[in-house]
Amino acid sequence: MAADKTKVWLITGCSTGFGREIALCALAQGERVAVTARRLESVADICRQFPDRALALQLDITDPNQRSAALRDTLDRFGELDVLVNNAGYTYVAAIEEGEEAEFRAMFETNFFATLEMTRLVLPYFRERRRGRILNNSSQAGLMGNPGTGFYSSSKYALEGLMEALTKEVAPFGIQVVSVQPGAFRTENCGRSLQRSACRVPDYEDTVGQRLDMIAAIDGRQPGDPVRGAQIFVKLGTMENPPATLILGAGVLQTYREKLEGIQQHLQEWESVSISADYPPDETATKR
Repeated sequence: MAADKTKVWLITGCSTGFGREIALCALAQGERVAVTARRLESVADICRQFPDRALALQLDITDPNQRSAALRDTLDRFGELDVLVNNAGYTYVAAIEEGEEAEFRAMFETNFFATLEMTRLVLPYFRERRRGRILNNSSQAGLMGNPGTGFYSSSKYALEGLMEALTKEVAPFGIQVVSVQPGAFRTENCGRSLQRSACRVPDYEDTVGQRLDMIAAIDGRQPGDPVRGAQIFVKLGTMENPPATLILGAGVLQTYREKLEGIQQHLQEWESVSISADYPPDETATKR
């Protein structure tokens, strides 16, 4: 594919936040975009602004029929697809003990299983063409677990593991997979889109409660700029050799470095115990 060729994008969850900004940024740069949302009216203004290059599609990614229709309609309108952006998702917060099964399973259905199926849907098409790119809007929660966000982290950790394996599976076919881990960005993730368990256990107030109150308190004051973040996403969709993963935001970069330093210290401290689980070297040949 020529570097200057206009690409076709299919972006999930474009009504607000990152999805909306990625769509607007890609369209402003001349790309063609299937702009999806559960409610078409929430993206109608985007299509009015870019009537020739934007296609509004109704998509609840947990609905198999709507997923299939979104891909079919994108191909019918634009004739091809180059970039899938897995953006749709939401946050459910609670202490592990407080979690409501129906609620955290529903979040997993959206954040992991539906995203998995959306990805699987485009893979045969990309594989046949021997090219294509999948961008995942993951989260710093996919790198680090903290009180109150265990369920959300679990859904993102699962996605990270899946995409790490997928990256290695599809590389021979010219398909590139990129997972992005944003920190705290000024979207509705800590506001309207944040769902919190109705169950509260007083014993967790000093850990889970304080952290969730902190998350709610920074709403509207997060350091991350979603427009700048979206511009980076679009670059990842168009550059020749994108990274397999990318952290967005100074805060998450610092805290992840601290986590990695802790992991290194832990590995060194327990190295002898880890090694002691193997057969001694002089016994290995005997056991074969």
